[in-house]
Amino acid sequence: MPHVHVMSHVEHGRTPHWNSAVGAGIIAGIVFLVLEMLLVPLFVPGTTPWTPVRMVGAIALGQDALPPPHTFSLTVFLAAALVHFALSIIYALIGAYLIFRLDTWAALLVGVVGGLLIYYVNFYGFTGLFPWFAEARNWISILTHIAFGVSGAWAYKELAKREVLHEVRTA
Repeated sequence: MPHVHVMSHVEHGRTPHWNSAVGAGIIAGIVFLVLEMLLVPLFVPGTTPWTPVRMVGAIALGQDALPPPHTFSLTVFLAAALVHFALSIIYALIGAYLIFRLDTWAALLVGVVGGLLIYYVNFYGFTGLFPWFAEARNWISILTHIAFGVSGAWAYKELAKREVLHEVRTA
């Protein structure tokens, strides 16, 4: 079998690999959610892993979904998952457009900046509509948004490489 060179650093197409962007959004969304659910109860007194879930769920369900109680609610969880992953995919689609021609290191740097930008949009821009997010302006939220941006950029570049390899093999 002949050796096939796959773009290891930079894509040369005219558009991003959108399937890879959707996958990256899901992966980055999971990374973000796990970090939030672990770090918030560890460092914010009076919270549980469900506190951030309830805050996101309240975007769709209204302020009645906010804690207390700090317990699990299937309705709130499903609403939060829908909102969170929809936003994660939208942000990843935008990110993919910005990074698809960059090498991995430059893409990761854009991921850091993008994560910080998303943090500021979410916690300063959207607080006019969802004021309960103002109370979560802290280092945990900054860190988890940076982790979202970096993991999304990394996941996109890795998934896009696999997508290119698949395209080459099936051509």
